[in-house]
Amino acid sequence: HVLVRWNPAVTGHLESLMRPTTNSSDATGQPGQAHARLHDVKGLIICADDFAASEEISRAIAALADQRRISATSVMVLSPRWPQDAPLLADLRGRIDVGLHLDWTSEFACRAGHGMSLGAAMVKSVLGGFRHAAAVSVIGQQLDAFEARWHAAPDHVDGHQHVQQFAGIREAVIETLARRYPQRKPWLRISRVPAGQADIKSRVIAAMGATALQRLAEQSGFTTSKALSGVYDFSGTGEHYARRMSHWLQTSPAGATIMCHPARRADLSDSIGVARTREFAYLSGAEFSAALTQWQVGLVRGGAQ
Repeated sequence: HVLVRWNPAVTGHLESLMRPTTNSSDATGQPGQAHARLHDVKGLIICADDFAASEEISRAIAALADQRRISATSVMVLSPRWPQDAPLLADLRGRIDVGLHLDWTSEFACRAGHGMSLGAAMVKSVLGGFRHAAAVSVIGQQLDAFEARWHAAPDHVDGHQHVQQFAGIREAVIETLARRYPQRKPWLRISRVPAGQADIKSRVIAAMGATALQRLAEQSGFTTSKALSGVYDFSGTGEHYARRMSHWLQTSPAGATIMCHPARRADLSDSIGVARTREFAYLSGAEFSAALTQWQVGLVRGGAQ
């Protein structure tokens, strides 16, 4: 149930794969190697999460989109920076997917009155789930905030710390989006890593409702990303991140999403602030571009219905 839209505006790095070479035709004069190489390109969604969480995060994401290193971003609309950072995405409209990063567990959500720690949210999900009416209200408020500055529906919906698939929230997500956008539903992120990438963290994330959300989405006619890569513990050096990304690019199936969390500079109050700067350094550099070419990956946008 996967649909991806090839978008030339965000696939500039494919030019080296598409450009004819001296041996691009066979002996009969028919397209040869160049056509085969293009045919083998694998489309992946590279999504930068947490837009508007801070100025350094927003500017890093806008810069990567301008470089054509990402094809989607997810917005934290409860942040007070969303109104002033939204214009950074204006020139990227139609070039990347801009979606809603549903939030129940950040400091912004706590200030809004419905937030809680991730641990508390997980316990609530397991012990009966979130109240449906309250979840519908919170989702509606965040969609209102998104549309107020973007002046359009989100291309996709996912969740900060994967709350979009928690019990009580996932049902409210499907109901609210189906009612609000009946003609063109946003695509949804299913937080389940591909085979060969699973570890303890990713198994816990998936156990919080990936299968249930996938089933609900299919029953209601929503498109979903095929899998989610980019799950790790935010430890290590830039070299470690490069190796992880190479593995994700190699092993993620076509139509999967690779999430990332870049920032230009570290915020010492952010527990993953240093990791964010490592990610930005890699994603904006030549090594990432080379990895895309090595694994014949093309950046694509998701499929909205």
